[in-house]
Amino acid sequence: MTTLMGTDAPFAVSVRGVNMVFDGVHAVRDATFDLEKGRFLTILGPSGSGKTTLLRMIAGFGKPTSGEVFINGLAVGSVPPHRRSIGMVFQKLALFPHMTAAENVAFPLRMRRFDARTIPDRVQRYLDLVKLGKLGDRRIHELSGGQQQRVAIARALVFEPDLLLLDEPLAALDRKLREEMQLEFRRIQRELDVTTINVTHDQREALVVSDEIIVMDHGRIQQKARPEATYRQPSNAFVANFIGVTNFIDGMVTAVDGDTIAFDRPGLAGRPGNGFRPLVGMAARGALRAEQIRIAGGREALGDVDTVFEGAVTDAIFEGERVVYEVTVPDLDGAALRVFDHDPVAHSQHEVGAAVAVGWNARDVLVFGD
Repeated sequence: MTTLMGTDAPFAVSVRGVNMVFDGVHAVRDATFDLEKGRFLTILGPSGSGKTTLLRMIAGFGKPTSGEVFINGLAVGSVPPHRRSIGMVFQKLALFPHMTAAENVAFPLRMRRFDARTIPDRVQRYLDLVKLGKLGDRRIHELSGGQQQRVAIARALVFEPDLLLLDEPLAALDRKLREEMQLEFRRIQRELDVTTINVTHDQREALVVSDEIIVMDHGRIQQKARPEATYRQPSNAFVANFIGVTNFIDGMVTAVDGDTIAFDRPGLAGRPGNGFRPLVGMAARGALRAEQIRIAGGREALGDVDTVFEGAVTDAIFEGERVVYEVTVPDLDGAALRVFDHDPVAHSQHEVGAAVAVGWNARDVLVFGD
């Protein structure tokens, strides 16, 4: 029997030039990356970006059209899924309704012919890990959605796989429970030090749980970086737009002075985004996060900012911890900027139609090629 355990390979997973083509359409294009052991990687992207297809190839449920997947240094193109030492949790948990929680967790141990004498203690240990130690005798229908998620996690981990794969397992949960389970996934992953790959389209989830994030679009990896770098130093306009709430201001480069790029709008400037080499006369896009914009009733109340425009509030949405404004700015060709006010208790809310000033610092504007 092929085993993928116990190797001294530097990476838990390596993907090299992997492509997947369905009926002439590239679902995944030239995917290449390495994942160190014990790390939590999230593959993030919109529907149809190729993230689930990439995960399925790592799991062994799809063979790449070209390229190779390595697990613990071994090429696994000819290794079936059940021999890859992989635990999986899907959006549809596929728990057995006729079994108890403990029986569900024990199932992969029995299938792998573990010593029957050791199974009860191991099952109990993993039920305790997911905080279900006293609920092992309950049937699946007697458990809440979050508890069922915990059973699925315990079942995926109980045989101590080299790799844990998560395919949007939290997508069907309500927001509060989803956020609670995100923290649980992170706690369990850190406690066991199990290498984990998670697939999601939820930006917050990716930022909260991950050591690293891969952002995909149209089958291509757009960026692989730590969460902080993905958010603060996006590799291109797509990544900047997909993660967070980002405003884009289109224009023409009129001057380049070191790390400062001036646009063909009076007072509008920014700094180059990752890898962007601006030239005068080039079309470009300035990306500005909603939380980096200040809003006030007049210019004098904005404080110390180097870029100021006047506009009018066209929408105001109270979200409890913040107010989200939409402000139309005539001097930016009527661009509608989204602005966050994170102190709605101390600040009076601007009404729709109110004249306001918005301001930010040029260093907060990342400029990318159009």
